[in-house]
Amino acid sequence: MSRVISRRRRRGRGVAEIPIARADTRRKIPAYELLDEESLVSLENHAQWLLTEIGIEIRGDAEALHLFKAAGASVDGERLRFDPGHVQALCSTAPRTYTMHARNPQRNIEFGGDNLILGPAYGSPFVTDLKAGRRYGTVEDFQNFIKLTYMSPWLQHQSGTVCEPVDVAVNKRHLDMVYAHLRYSDKPFMGSVTATDRAEDSLAMARIVFGEAFMQDHLVIQGNINVNSPLVYDDTMTGALRAYAAANQGNVISSFILAGAMSPVTQAALIAQAHAEVMVGIALTQLVHKGAPVVYGSFLTTMDLKTGAPTFGTPESSLTTMAISQLCRRLGLPFRCGGHLTASKLADAQAMQESVETMNPAIMSGANFIFQAAGWLEGGLTIGYEKFVMDLDRCGAILRMINGLSIDANELAEDAYLEAGIGDNFLGVAHTLRNYRSANYRAELADTSSFEQWRDDGSKDMQQRAHERCNRMLGEYQLPPMDCAIDEALLDFIARRKASMADAWY
Repeated sequence: MSRVISRRRRRGRGVAEIPIARADTRRKIPAYELLDEESLVSLENHAQWLLTEIGIEIRGDAEALHLFKAAGASVDGERLRFDPGHVQALCSTAPRTYTMHARNPQRNIEFGGDNLILGPAYGSPFVTDLKAGRRYGTVEDFQNFIKLTYMSPWLQHQSGTVCEPVDVAVNKRHLDMVYAHLRYSDKPFMGSVTATDRAEDSLAMARIVFGEAFMQDHLVIQGNINVNSPLVYDDTMTGALRAYAAANQGNVISSFILAGAMSPVTQAALIAQAHAEVMVGIALTQLVHKGAPVVYGSFLTTMDLKTGAPTFGTPESSLTTMAISQLCRRLGLPFRCGGHLTASKLADAQAMQESVETMNPAIMSGANFIFQAAGWLEGGLTIGYEKFVMDLDRCGAILRMINGLSIDANELAEDAYLEAGIGDNFLGVAHTLRNYRSANYRAELADTSSFEQWRDDGSKDMQQRAHERCNRMLGEYQLPPMDCAIDEALLDFIARRKASMADAWY
C-alpha cells in the first residue's frame, strides 16, 4: 500500500483549499499568581501524603503495575504507594514544550510555554440547534462540527469526540470519527481512548496519513485520559495511555472531580488530590516511553450539594483553576483546563454568564490548552450549534486579549494628532485609515446597529444570528485537499476493520 501511496502522492481531489487564517496564540500578558510559596508547598506536601499514605489504584492493568513496581513504587495488589518525591522525579522527563504536527504543516501548533491552543467541546452524546432541537448526535453532526472547527481561525485544535455519533455501533464509531478528523479538516486532533484496540486503530490511521517513520519522532495525535476519581485509574484509560505513549504520541491527562462527590468538599483537598492523580498518569507515560509528550489536565468544579448536579462558573472553581495552574507550572508542563462551560440547556444568558466565568480563570491562570472552548451545554451532555458559533466570537476576543498591548510609535499616533488638530475627530485621518482593520477585534455576531435597523432586519437575538451564521459557514465549507491514495488507504482500513467484527451497541 505504501508504494501505491508514494506513486500517487501528488494527485489531489481538485478542491480549493480555504486560505490559512491564523490568530496569534502567544500569550503576552502575565499569568495570575494566586498562592504564595508557603501555600503551594502545603498543597504539594498534601499530594505527597496522599501518594505515600493513602495510595492510588490501577485496576485491571498488570503491565502498568509492573512498570511502576520496576521503577521502585510499592505495589500491594492493585494499590500503588510512592516514597516522597518519587512521582515528581518520574514526571521530570516529560517535555516542557513541543510541536504537534497537523496534516497541513501550516497548522502545526506549539504546546507549553506562552502558547494557548483552543479546541471545541468533547464527549457530548446529544446535539441541539434552533431548528431540530435536542437529539442524539450522528456521524453527520460529528462531521459538521469538524467542518466548523476547520473554518474558524480561532480554533487551532479539533479536539476528539466532539459528539458521539450514536447511529454507528459503539465498537466501530471511532473509525468514522478519526476519518472525519483526518478528511474534513487538516488541524491537529485526538484519537479514541474507549478501548486499547480503538487507540491502536487511531494510531494506525494516523500512520497511513503521516507515515510510520515520521510518527516515531513527531507528535501527530493525542489521547484524552481521565482519572476515575477518587484515586483510581482503570485499565481502559491506562491501556489507551500506554498505547499512545508507546508510539511516542501525546496524552492529555486530567482529573475530572466534582468537589463533595469525588473529593472532599473543600477546595484545598480537591487541588491536592487532583495534583496527585495527574502526576501518576504523567509518570506512567514516562515509564512507557521516556520523553513522551504529555499535557497536565485539570477539570475541577463544584456541585450543588442539595441536588448533586455539577455547577459551573462558581467562585470556588475559579480559585481552584488558578491554584492548580501554579502547581502545574512548578512541574514545567503544558496545562489544560477550563472552557466555555455551562449547565444551561440552551445558549441563553445563563450559558454565557457561566461560560465567561469558567473561561476567564483559565485565561488568567495561563492555560496552554482549552478544548472545551466551543459548543458546550448542559454540563457537557449536549453540544449546541448556535452555542458553538457564539463561543467562537469569544475565542477570537480572548486571543486578541492575550496578545496584550503594543506601545510603539504607531500606537502612540503622533501623526494623527498633528493631522486632526484640536477639537476635530479622527475618523478620516491617515493613521485611522492605516489601522482601522486591525485596531479592534470585531465580533461576528454582536449587533451594533440602531434599534430601527435591528427591528427592520427582523429583531433577531444572538442565538438566531448564530443559527444563520452556522448554516452559512457550513454552506461555504470546502473540503481540504488530501492525496487520493491516502484517502483510499484510510477507507480500505476502515472497511477491513469494520468487517472483522460484529456490531456492538454497548
